[in-house]
Amino acid sequence: MKKRNVMKKFFALAAAAALCLSLAACSDSSAQNTQQSQGGEGSQPPASSAGEENPSAGGESYKVAIIKQMDHASLDEIAAAIEARLDEIAAENGVTIEYTTDSGQGDQTILKQLADQAIAEGVDAIIPIATTAAQVAAVSAEDTQTPVVYAAISDPATAKMTGIDYVTGTSDALNTAFILDMMLAADPAVETVGLLYSLSEPNSETPIAEAKEYLDGKGIAYIEQTAATNDEVIAAASALIASGVDAIFTPTDNIIMAAELAIYEDLADAGIPHYTGADSFVRNGAFATCGVNYTDLGARTADLAYEAITQGMDGMEDYYLMDGGIITVNTETAAALDMDYSVFADMGELVEVTTTKE
Repeated sequence: MKKRNVMKKFFALAAAAALCLSLAACSDSSAQNTQQSQGGEGSQPPASSAGEENPSAGGESYKVAIIKQMDHASLDEIAAAIEARLDEIAAENGVTIEYTTDSGQGDQTILKQLADQAIAEGVDAIIPIATTAAQVAAVSAEDTQTPVVYAAISDPATAKMTGIDYVTGTSDALNTAFILDMMLAADPAVETVGLLYSLSEPNSETPIAEAKEYLDGKGIAYIEQTAATNDEVIAAASALIASGVDAIFTPTDNIIMAAELAIYEDLADAGIPHYTGADSFVRNGAFATCGVNYTDLGARTADLAYEAITQGMDGMEDYYLMDGGIITVNTETAAALDMDYSVFADMGELVEVTTTKE
């Protein structure tokens, strides 16, 4: 599919508008990893700085910049999968792939610096992880038309990331109705649902609208609470507890995810199951989700990046939707809630996890 180019002014305006809804930083400093992958048999070469030549490497050499929007479990898992797959691609094709992995810490200024630096260094592709990182990278890459191959945008159309001839990537679009079906399967008596999300996350816009439509259709009341910082998430969760909601739904929202460890115990103590848009929430204490495998998504993104580098972007789709169907349940949280989740076994592939506090 041939995609149209867009004007730089359009992206600049979109980025400026998004900047007004800046995300909260998740760490004190940018985490960076630099690795060089060499194709062929034998052991991998040691890590080297981006741009450093390896005279023993045969075949072509490529540079890739991986930029995480922030540090949290899902994005870290995706980044690790991208790195691992790039290593495999290098070995399979007898090429050298140098890559750096950086975190924007949820700060658009840092994200812009990282993307601009990647362009200045002449990378062959940028792989931004999550929506805001992708939007910023697309602005930085417009003049050079450097391929931007993003990972994990839940709603590319709403994020204005479709129809751009140097941009593609993977989507972890959420099946909102299915997750709410899970909620009612576990507790048919639910009367009021809390909707917890961030207004600064484009990923949340469509799923929240879908959730409202679903709940309206079932005659179930809902209460909305939004937050933009870690402290606001804690306050919003407390407000929902005080409101006496029977369950809470959160889409694939990076702001809420970053604060999950700070709220999951209070929700469990109040007897409120938290249904979410990604398994990273569940590994950090939320009750359950149904979504994609982020290791598979990362590997697929790396494949697309190599295709874009070596074959060009002509013929590539606007984005590639990853299959879901994996139900993840936190068994410790289920025990704290005294909830029987066996009903989920008939709804999809069931994966049981415990809380990982990282």
